[in-house]
Amino acid sequence: MKRWGDLSQEAADHLAAGSVLDHAEMAVVVTDRFSNLLYWNPFAEKLFGRQGKSPARDASVLSLGIMEKDHPLAIELAKHVLKGGVWEGTFDVRRGDGTIVYVRAQAVPLRHTSGSVTGIVIMAREALRSNEREKDRFGLLERIGERLAGSLYVEETLKRVAEMLIPQFADHCFIELMEGDRLVRRVSQHVQGWTPPSGTWKPVGAEIRYPSGHYADTALRRQETILVEDFATSRYPAPHENSARLCGEIGMTSAIVAPLLVRGETLGLMYLGLSNLTDRRSPHYDAFDRDFVGAIATRVALAIDNALLFEEERHTAESFQKHLLPRALPKLDGLDIAVRYYPAAPLASHGQGIQTQVGGDWYDVIPLSAGRVGIVIGDVEGRGAKAAAIMGQLRAALRAFAQDDKSPADILARLDEWTRIIATPEQDDNGADVSVPPIVTCQYLVYDAWSRQLSFANAGHAAPLLLVDGQCVELDIEEVGQPLGVRAKGLHADLVYKEETRTLPPGAALLLYTDGLVDRRPGRDGRMPSEAETLGVLCDKLAKMSDAEVERVADAATVAVPGEIDDDMAILVVRSSDVDLDVEERTFPAQPIMVGEARRMAAEAFSGWNVPEERAELACLLVSEVVTNVVLHAATANVPRRELMVEGPPLPFEESWDMPGYEDELVGDKEFTLRLRRGEDSVWVEVFDQDLRLPRIRSAGENDEGGRGLYLVDQLAKRWGSRPTREGKAVWFEIPTRGR
Repeated sequence: MKRWGDLSQEAADHLAAGSVLDHAEMAVVVTDRFSNLLYWNPFAEKLFGRQGKSPARDASVLSLGIMEKDHPLAIELAKHVLKGGVWEGTFDVRRGDGTIVYVRAQAVPLRHTSGSVTGIVIMAREALRSNEREKDRFGLLERIGERLAGSLYVEETLKRVAEMLIPQFADHCFIELMEGDRLVRRVSQHVQGWTPPSGTWKPVGAEIRYPSGHYADTALRRQETILVEDFATSRYPAPHENSARLCGEIGMTSAIVAPLLVRGETLGLMYLGLSNLTDRRSPHYDAFDRDFVGAIATRVALAIDNALLFEEERHTAESFQKHLLPRALPKLDGLDIAVRYYPAAPLASHGQGIQTQVGGDWYDVIPLSAGRVGIVIGDVEGRGAKAAAIMGQLRAALRAFAQDDKSPADILARLDEWTRIIATPEQDDNGADVSVPPIVTCQYLVYDAWSRQLSFANAGHAAPLLLVDGQCVELDIEEVGQPLGVRAKGLHADLVYKEETRTLPPGAALLLYTDGLVDRRPGRDGRMPSEAETLGVLCDKLAKMSDAEVERVADAATVAVPGEIDDDMAILVVRSSDVDLDVEERTFPAQPIMVGEARRMAAEAFSGWNVPEERAELACLLVSEVVTNVVLHAATANVPRRELMVEGPPLPFEESWDMPGYEDELVGDKEFTLRLRRGEDSVWVEVFDQDLRLPRIRSAGENDEGGRGLYLVDQLAKRWGSRPTREGKAVWFEIPTRGR
């Protein structure tokens, strides 16, 4: 007779390690010291969604589907166990079919007979599906809270909720939120590969009305989690006949409905259901499941509330900034323009709470005199509504300053003074003013499409990128001034901001940007790429499309640098015309007889450009008025100092100014230049002279012979003005050729 415990050969074979592991209701995975898979049992195939597959040679344990955010956890597991310790924790696992399950795992060292650790043995099971549910509950709730905290958008939050609950906890998940006094379905998620037929369960976006006495209605009214343990022993009114019929067809077995409560308000309902669509060990919920789902609903409600508050704040800030930026760009001759603005993604995990990330980046395109255009891009330090408000003030101030048509360096100097003026008033304990101006980087450019001349000044901003002939390089800037608001006291702004001039090649493009384009948050490896690296990536990609349309260039620049943006981002792309624009220019002596010559030149040019006769005659009339004004004032203009050289002995002072012909010679040296430009919808006329005095409209008396010329220009031209030049001034006006 065999002793107790003695086994037959058949029984011994049945209890071999391989046979036992094949029947174990727990996943068993074995790896070597380098975390390469050596073995997994059949239950592991099922748990990790790898049915029918054997471990690939040199496949890592990460290939089991452990989600990327838990990779550091897996590395910690390996380090701890290889030192001889025991590790226990929970992983998020994405199965082969795309579903997500929570897996509770315990890892122990695999030892050689000598005692050395040769590998790792991992035993795993689906969380909350074992006799240790109480032990798993708190850890899982913590992980669910972490996943929900990573989202600040309502739709993304709801999507994450459905991913967490199906298929691990439910076959069907509905989430309905209150919109006013209506309950609207926002989520309708079901087990993989099944969707409710049309006309049965309400789709996403539909209003939901549960009949009185329905368990969901009870949950909403009582504000408590309701459990339906077994539909076979319970009867509830159905929302409608088709819904009840579908429940019978798929064999609904159990359900839990939890209200979403936060701050004393009911945001909506979360509905979980089990049916015969899946084969589960227990197709019914119990009281433990009810309490657990209620705890999940509390975290879901808080996450949804945070997302709703964030979206409201973000919408307010974005609307604020949207109305501070240009709503539409002007149509300009010889220049194609594209712009982009993107706020940074929320700081969900930076320990700074909910931040909209809307900041002080801005751009602008300002029509100037005679078809010229002012182009600006800037960045106010900081984020949020305050930075956006400062940006709005600076943008408005710069537009006003630009209308004076002064040089870019002068404009930045005035904007620097304005930056100091708008600094928030603050005082120290002694009452002394300690206001700190905002720090602003800015670049202002003036482009003339007819001459292709680009004038600019820089206040600490990144240089634009020049795209031409398949290359992308930074625009050469010799003088980069200090950012606005940081100039040292006593240092005049004229010494800080310098004007430079370049000529753009035909068809060349400029990309102006704020630092959000090249700044990126650290990757998952914790490494933050340098600005030089990201700029190199950007230039490499833009060089391949240097000849593309500006909209495509802007789109390409937006996605060229990988990673999540760390700051708001503004992009402005301009491309010069590859054809020359029509222009006529001629210099005349400042003599009355030249008024007719100037008018004749204008008439011939307008005729050659096919300007409508009525518009051409109006433009010629105003040419006469402006040129006449220049000629009449040339004789009274201040005579520039000249060195007087006469032969013979020095003359008395009085006689030196009465030399015959000397005064005539000086006045005769006066000249004016007439420049005519044609655009697609307008013609521009400019008259240049050496007089520094800018013209102004006078109120002519009833018997005055003059004083009405500029008034006539003001009434008949679409726009007119004057600007200082290095030699004197320019008076200009615009006449539309396609209607007023």
